[in-house]
Amino acid sequence: MLIPVERTRNRRPTHILTVLAAVALLAFSSEALYAGWLDKLKEKITTENVKEQALGSDEVGNGLKEALRVGTETVVGNLGATDGFNLDPAIHIPLPGQLDKVRSLLGKVGMDGMLSDLETGLNRAAEIATPKAKRLFVTAINDMTLDDVMAIYNGPDDSATQYFKSKMSAPLALEMAPVVDESLADAGAVKMYDNVMNKYEAIPFAPKVEADLSEYVVQKGMDGIFHYLAIEEAAIRQNPAKRTTDILKRVFGK
Repeated sequence: MLIPVERTRNRRPTHILTVLAAVALLAFSSEALYAGWLDKLKEKITTENVKEQALGSDEVGNGLKEALRVGTETVVGNLGATDGFNLDPAIHIPLPGQLDKVRSLLGKVGMDGMLSDLETGLNRAAEIATPKAKRLFVTAINDMTLDDVMAIYNGPDDSATQYFKSKMSAPLALEMAPVVDESLADAGAVKMYDNVMNKYEAIPFAPKVEADLSEYVVQKGMDGIFHYLAIEEAAIRQNPAKRTTDILKRVFGK
């Protein structure tokens, strides 16, 4: 039977439109599903990267303590060498202020050179004592709590140094005092001081002067150590070249 041409023309466009609509719908659905899957994949990758890069408190603690050990070793090595204090204008130890009168009076009789020798002796005592202070700092570092560590890690560039000053100055001074006493004797400073004071007291009407060399050198020695410890601490935080171990690179490279 022959199909009228007019009926065939009406059916064919409708069929084609239906097929095209189905294809378009499928394509749109597939694209939407693909886009949704891609978003989820990106989200998963991002989450995994964050987890991988996150630093645990233990790792931060180990990294910070390693930084302080490295800084302490550097400072002790430099300041404990001959002229580590004596030739460094930033931390050179001058004579105690109480001895200004002694210098003035002895200078009038040509004996002020003895004071220069004594000043050198004080710096030598600090240089001798500094390496022996390393153990005290290492103990203090190991005894830090997690709260101490996190406060220092998130604090300013000299926060560890300020921590040592506030928490450790008194016990460090007590521990260092006998070391400095011995160092003053080894450096000849005690004998020089006695000679200076004998000459000074022999001058008629010389005012009485007293100076505690041990306490003075302990404080000045600690000031010098803290001064350079703060510089080393800031350098490790800021300068990649100072991060000499893997954990330092990971913790301070963030």
